Amino acid sequence: MTTQNTTKRKTQISFTIRDEEECRHRSFVNSLQLDSFTNTLYSAGSDAIIRVWRINEVSPSSPDFHKEKSATYEQSMEHHSDWINDLILCCGNKYLLSASSDTTIKVWNSYRVFCMSTLRTHKDYVSCLAYAKETERAASAGFDQSIFLWDIGTLTRLTTTNNTVTTSSLAGNKESIYSLAINPSSTIIISGSTEKVLRVWDPRTCQKIVKLRGHTDNIRSIQVNDEGTKCISASSDGSFRLWDIGMQRSIYTWNTHEEGVWTLDVDSSFSTVFSAGRDRRVYRTSLIDCSSELLFIEDAPVKKLILNDRFNPTHIWSSTSNAGINRWHLTPPSSSLFDSITPSIHSPDISIPGAPSIRQHVVLNDKRHVVTRDSKGDVALFDVLSASKVHEYGQVAMEDVVKEYFKKVFVPSWFTVDLKSGFLSIVLEESDVFSAWISAKEAGFEDNETKVNYGGMLLRGLFSHWRVAESHHDSIGEVATRGYPQVPPHTPLIICEASGRPLLRLLVKDASMEAQSSLLSEVIPQWITNVVQMNDLPKFNKMPFFLAPHPSLHVKAPKKDRLSATEMLQVRKVLEHVLQHVLQGSTGENPMGENLVPPPIPANIENKLELYCHDQKLDPDMDLRTVKHFIWKQGGDLVLFYKPIK
Repeated sequence: MTTQNTTKRKTQISFTIRDEEECRHRSFVNSLQLDSFTNTLYSAGSDAIIRVWRINEVSPSSPDFHKEKSATYEQSMEHHSDWINDLILCCGNKYLLSASSDTTIKVWNSYRVFCMSTLRTHKDYVSCLAYAKETERAASAGFDQSIFLWDIGTLTRLTTTNNTVTTSSLAGNKESIYSLAINPSSTIIISGSTEKVLRVWDPRTCQKIVKLRGHTDNIRSIQVNDEGTKCISASSDGSFRLWDIGMQRSIYTWNTHEEGVWTLDVDSSFSTVFSAGRDRRVYRTSLIDCSSELLFIEDAPVKKLILNDRFNPTHIWSSTSNAGINRWHLTPPSSSLFDSITPSIHSPDISIPGAPSIRQHVVLNDKRHVVTRDSKGDVALFDVLSASKVHEYGQVAMEDVVKEYFKKVFVPSWFTVDLKSGFLSIVLEESDVFSAWISAKEAGFEDNETKVNYGGMLLRGLFSHWRVAESHHDSIGEVATRGYPQVPPHTPLIICEASGRPLLRLLVKDASMEAQSSLLSEVIPQWITNVVQMNDLPKFNKMPFFLAPHPSLHVKAPKKDRLSATEMLQVRKVLEHVLQHVLQGSTGENPMGENLVPPPIPANIENKLELYCHDQKLDPDMDLRTVKHFIWKQGGDLVLFYKPIK
């Protein structure tokens, strides 16, 4: 029953072209979590990968104390298919929860580094998580305006096969939720949204307590004290506010930032708050005397701040929108007056640089290659069919590379490009994936006129490890996809609904495993199995066109024939038709109507005949769709004129 319902949904697949081991973040790093007992840092962001870092500390008593401290990449945790927006460590840091724009929450064993289960309760992006340490409860919220409460003990007992869980929910939000906080004893939970108000609930009864007004823009971060009597909120309006929940009012408002405030962290005594956001500035603010101090300035907007120890903070970690992560040694609070110009800390003691993210792309008109430029300005060429990077050009003009590879050939678009992860991702949909038929010679596979289908070839490559895809049918589809390039086995492959909600994520090589193969059989859409199992491809598109003698021939009452042929038909074939069926067929050499064998077609037919469109002589190797796209350039049926060479 599940299989039938799933396969009837409108489904798309996507894959990411990347290295097998991606040690550095690309683009935004949205969340950090620190296990100070094991000196392990967890980071995640827009590239959908959770990375684990080992912090190399040196004891003050060690002779190597003055050596540079560092963070070493250990491994990655991959299971999400879209941005990871938040992380929380729980149960003595044994488990990690992650919230993603793929609408799921995943429960990880952080010690053994594997995904234990996936929660699919949310119907839209899951933007934030909160954790109550004393009761081992968690809360999640997102763009579906819903807040769900979770018992972590129950979550950690879930498996991929036993994945049913009941949860309580808090209703009442009217817009997308961006921030969430819960106190350790889970007596109060607070949410912030684009509604510009703080909503406060009692999670024990799921009843709303109060609504706090004051911000004029989206509320991006919230911190609450242990007792649940006070909270701090940060907003895109450029301010952060201290609230008394019992009094239901704002106690103090800080406007120290020049732009939106996106992240907050506080010490355990709720006496000092650290704030940062779009303006790249990180401030330390006393909640006792309300004074603020500029600590340091990051090189990009700050997405997340986290203290190394909330009871005795000596360092603070920051992550940014340029994929960088830094740790800064905290100096004692300054006794001088507020200074918003001169930072007290000038450089981090640990830096984890990010990798460049792809920002621009151009799909070449061969509809097989993509030229990209990343955040460093480096230009590269990718081959979609082989899911690989072909060449790196360095910092050159992107337009020059596009011009270098330009071919006067028209191939229909059959895929779309997605750069939101910082990688080059290719999206395939049923409506156009089989549009790109092209001759094998033009595609560079064989020196003949066999027609190949780019979409069919790519699907055969992506699912080549799937055992049920082993096919031996000798059909047009098999010929059209024969010789498909091999796709790297580590390529991540995602099958999802058209809305983006994931159905399955796996590596290309994992399709050979029994468990993954079984899951794949449940969710894979029919339009893919038609190709990879049955070699069944849609038929060629037909194109009508008119054929007439050239006006320079001065033919009285010229006959204008309306013909139809595959849009990949080459001009050479049209010339052969003219020679055999128009010119020779109209000479009257066969008055008796005998069915004579036509004379052989000369190899150099272009020396006998010419074909024109809009008075432009056509290359014999050009196909009809290229003529229509580059030369005809208008609606209606294509009109071609033939002219014998005297």
